Formats: sequence, structure tokens, C-alpha cells
Amino acid sequence: MDQRPIGVFDSGLGGLTAVRQMRQIMPSEHIIYFGDTARVPYGNRSRETILKYARQDMGFLRQFDPKLVVIACGTVSSNCLEELQAENEIPIIGVVEPTVRRAVSVTGNRRVGLIATRASVNSGAYQRLFEAMAPEIQVFSRACPLFVPLVEEGRFQSGDVVIETVAEEYLQELRGQRIDTLVLGCTHYPLLTEIISGVMGGSVFLVDAGREAACAAQSLLLERDALAGPGLGDVRFFTSERAADFQRLAGIFLQEPCRAEAEPVDIGRY
Repeated sequence: MDQRPIGVFDSGLGGLTAVRQMRQIMPSEHIIYFGDTARVPYGNRSRETILKYARQDMGFLRQFDPKLVVIACGTVSSNCLEELQAENEIPIIGVVEPTVRRAVSVTGNRRVGLIATRASVNSGAYQRLFEAMAPEIQVFSRACPLFVPLVEEGRFQSGDVVIETVAEEYLQELRGQRIDTLVLGCTHYPLLTEIISGVMGGSVFLVDAGREAACAAQSLLLERDALAGPGLGDVRFFTSERAADFQRLAGIFLQEPCRAEAEPVDIGRY
């Protein structure tokens, strides 16, 4: 048993969808969550800037002596995971590999779609892993740069003409590719499940990056005999900006009322 916390970070609050899944499958774990709300989104930044931000995020989480860090950010996972793993003795997992493994296991016709930030798609990380795991699979990728800022602004409900129009624009080409599986390569995107399914059709299986990262975290801790002992764990929340809006927005991502307040962080110090 290991009572140390799990660290989780994302460019904004989308990573809370991964926290929600972790709380469901590992309720005894203590979690430290950092959302870099001052600099969201990461997906339109250069790789050098993304790595700089990710190192600062890791620097902040390290002070809590975490037993594991989950990068609940597709952009960082696809661009910087190897560097962060090499620079830190703490086990670090991202969302890319678990998500690709799930997609490979569920696709029937071997035609898979990927939606993610521009930086994630351009990195080629998802495509390389698909090629390594199942080279026969055809992967059709689409960057969706407006999804993250719209979700962060609460624009993800069915009937919202803005997000529905954007989703139709982004997804219409993928709809024509006869895919049977769609990877949601960003932890913000599960809030758009209803919108995305409405465009793609109910027969397309949606792979939730947050869910798969949570399951991968549980497997790693089981393997290391490092799960927390009996009892209910807690979550501490930290953000680099918009702490006043945190409870309302966090409740949306967690899909339950959030009574905890976010503690502010000057991330530039790390």
C-alpha cells in the first residue's frame, strides 16, 4: 500500500474528466489536480512552449511527492511524454498509449478516426502507435482546435448552435470515411460525447482518453502494489487562473457538485 497522492495535470479543466473516472475506479486514492487555466489551450502552441509548460506543471506536482503522475492532456502526452519520463524518477503515464490500445481492441472494420488538438495530430504520436500495434488499421485524423476553448467556456450542450456548427464542420469528413471507432484524443472531449455522437451516428464507438488513462493508472499501481489502503481518498485542486469560477466549471467536468475550492498557483515560479 502507498498512501502518497496521484498527481494529475492538464492545460485546463478537461483533465477533471480523468479525475472523475479515477475516483470511480479507485475511490481510496488521494489526488492532486493542477489545471493550467491561465495558459489553456496548449494545443496551438509550439512544441518548445508545450514542453516548457509541462516541465513547470511537473515541477509544481513534485512538491507533493506523488507516487504517480497522470498527464491528462493529449497535447503534452503526444509531444513531451518521453522527455518528462527521462527527467523524472516518478512513474508518468499519458493518455496516448492507453487510448490507442483500447481503439485497437474494439475496432471491427479496422478504420479508426482520431480527433485531437492540432499539436497532438501534428506530433504523429497517435499514428505511430497505431502503426506499431496494428499496422493494418487505417487512421483518419482531424485537428479540432476550437473544441477546448469552447468546452472551457461551457459551450458543449446539445442545442448550442455554436458547438453544433463547429462539430459538424470538423467531423463531416470523418463521417464519410466509414470509421467504426473514434478516438477522443483530448480529455475535454468527453463532455462533447452527445454532440459528437449526433454527428457521427450511434454506431461509432467513442474511445474516452480520460477513462483509458484512469484504467492504465489503476493497472500500474496494482502492478507495483502501490494502491492506497482502505478509506475514502480526497482531491485537492489547484489552478493558475480563474479560481473564482472553479467550482461551477469543475462541477460540469466532474458531473457532480464540487464543493472544494481551487487553490491558486503562480506556475511561473516552477
